[in-house]
Amino acid sequence: MLHEKYPNVDRIEDLLPLSLQIVRFKILGARRKMVRHGEYSQVSVEDLPLAGPDDTERETSGRLLVERLRQALPRLGERCRQLMKLKLEGRTFPEIQTLMGAASINTVYTWDFRCRKNLQQLLGDAWGQE
Repeated sequence: MLHEKYPNVDRIEDLLPLSLQIVRFKILGARRKMVRHGEYSQVSVEDLPLAGPDDTERETSGRLLVERLRQALPRLGERCRQLMKLKLEGRTFPEIQTLMGAASINTVYTWDFRCRKNLQQLLGDAWGQE
């Protein structure tokens, strides 16, 4: 096979450089294949952290709080629901003032304070746990 693929190699001293070149090509081909298949950047399963009891407890308490928020929000007044919606959309207080037709920015601050206080009362002690 050596004579068929590499007819120009006729001395034994040429075999070492040829074999090193073949090995280099094989390694580069294997690396290209690993990158193409995404194996190059994968993290070993053994290196991933396990979920501890703190993680699951925090996740569960977060889910419970979100569920309590979902139950409490419909019990707020229409203005409070609209104000919370605009705040969750990332609107600023001056934008909220314009959209809700408030006379001054201080009115929006007062509405926000009262709505948050009302929501806190509806949630009870769950609000202070986080």
